Amino acid sequence: MEHTIDATGKKLGRVASLAAAYLRGKYDTGFAPNKVSKVKVTITNASKLDLSEKRLEEEYQSYSGYPGGLKKESRGHLIGRRGMKEAVMRTVRGMLPRNKLRTPMLKNLIIND
Repeated sequence: MEHTIDATGKKLGRVASLAAAYLRGKYDTGFAPNKVSKVKVTITNASKLDLSEKRLEEEYQSYSGYPGGLKKESRGHLIGRRGMKEAVMRTVRGMLPRNKLRTPMLKNLIIND
């Protein structure tokens, strides 16, 4: 099964939550929370998402575990460095369950700028 989401003029969170629900298999009649759904999700026109200045200032952070190892990066800087595709991928990733099924689910996500 394949789903296509057109992101033109839509908010990032709305597109990401819909993609996460499709990837989990919530819209499938045979939904099982312990299995990866056989659904491919394609997000088109990701570069045409409606992002306000406030949303571009939000930060992603990672911690290496060492003293002074906290790294922060704004969404606007990340988009400039890696593209809108990476910002959408990180947003969808944060909406999926934090278990060993998250990586296989993300492999069924295709994002086109």
